Amino acid sequence: MRHHNSVLHGVLKQVPWSVFDRLVDEHGADAGVRRLSTRSQLVALLFAQLAGAVSLREIEAAMISHSARFYHLGASEVSRSTLADANASRPHQVFSGLFAAIVAQASGGLRKASGEAVRLIDSTGVRLSGVAAEWARFSKGVCGAKAHVIYDPDADRPLYLEVTPARVNDITAARAMPIEPGATYVFDLGYYHYAWWADLDAAGCRLVTRLKKNTPIAVTAEQPLPPGSPLLYDRIGLLPERLTTTRRNPFGDPVREIGVTLDDGKTLRVVTNDLDAPAQEIADLYKRRWAIELFFRWVKQTLKIKHFIGRSENAVRIQIACALIAYLLLRLVQDACKITLGPLAFARLVRANIMHLRPVDQLLKPPPNRTLDPRQLSLDLLPA
Repeated sequence: MRHHNSVLHGVLKQVPWSVFDRLVDEHGADAGVRRLSTRSQLVALLFAQLAGAVSLREIEAAMISHSARFYHLGASEVSRSTLADANASRPHQVFSGLFAAIVAQASGGLRKASGEAVRLIDSTGVRLSGVAAEWARFSKGVCGAKAHVIYDPDADRPLYLEVTPARVNDITAARAMPIEPGATYVFDLGYYHYAWWADLDAAGCRLVTRLKKNTPIAVTAEQPLPPGSPLLYDRIGLLPERLTTTRRNPFGDPVREIGVTLDDGKTLRVVTNDLDAPAQEIADLYKRRWAIELFFRWVKQTLKIKHFIGRSENAVRIQIACALIAYLLLRLVQDACKITLGPLAFARLVRANIMHLRPVDQLLKPPPNRTLDPRQLSLDLLPA
C-alpha cells in the first residue's frame, strides 16, 4: 500500500523551514536547549491551533499518542512543563519573524500595484487571567492583551502583527507600523490622530476613516451627488486649524467629507484626503472595514487566542503569532489543493483529520475501499 504522511505533515510543508532555522540561529533560541527544540515547540503549538487543543496536558497526550507521526515531522514528544518553560523563555521574535516570512510567501503572487492596495487597520482585545503578570494589567482585576493587525481584504490575509498590553492605545501601535507608500488605509476612530494622518498623506497614501461628531469642518466647496445617490452630501473643507490654543494641527491639507446613512438610520461622517474619486467609491471603501472584524471573529472562533496556555508576555506573544501562522498555512494549503470549501468548513475538515495518513487534497474523497455517502459529508461539515 502506498505510504501517506499525516494531514498535519501536509499543512506544515508550507512552513519555510530554512527561514525558521535561520531565525532560530539568529536569536539563539536553541542555545543550551537539551530536551525540546524550538522546532518541536512550533510543531506542538501549530498542532494545538489546528487540532483545537486547549491545554498543555491535551497537547502532551496527543503528541505521546502519535509519537511516530510527530517523529516524521522532526518533532519529539513534549511534557507540559517543558513546553510551558519554552513558551515563557524562547524568543518570541522567532515566531513573529516566521509569521512575516509566511506573509511574504503568501503574498508573492497576489501583490498589487501600490495604488490599488487596500489596507485595513484595527486591533482586537483578548482577556487574560486575572492572575497574569503586571505586564497585562489594564485595571483592578482585569488583564488583557491586544493584537494590532494590518489586513489585506483582497487576499483575505493579515500582513502585519504586533501584540501589546491592552492598555496601549491603538494609535500608539499604529504609529510604529510600516507605511506602504501609495496604498489606501482604512481605519476607525481608534486611529484619530491628525499627525499620523499627515504622515500617511505625505507618503502618498489615501486614507479613509470617519470624523467624530464634534469635529468641525470649514467647508470650502459643496460637490453634487449623482441622481439617486443614497449618500447625504459630498463636500470639501479644512480640519480645525488648531488642536489647542498652543498646538497647531499638522494636517492642514483639504479633506473631503461624505455623509453616509446606515440601515439603522445612523449617519457617519466619512472623511478622506482623496478629493477626486467618486463619493460612492469612498463610502464603499469604508464599508470594507467590516472585513477585518470578520477576520478577527473567524480567528477567535476557530483558533486558540481566547484560552491561553501561558500567562507571561512572551508566551502570549508566541501563541497569538502561532494562531495567525496557522491561519496563513490553512489558506496556503487550501489554495494549493484548490479546495473550494469555505475557510471555516476547510478548517474543520483539517481538524477532524489532522493526524490521519491522507494527502490534504484527498480529504473530500472517500478512503480506499469505502464509498462515502454525500449526505454524511454534508453532515460532517455542519458547524459544531
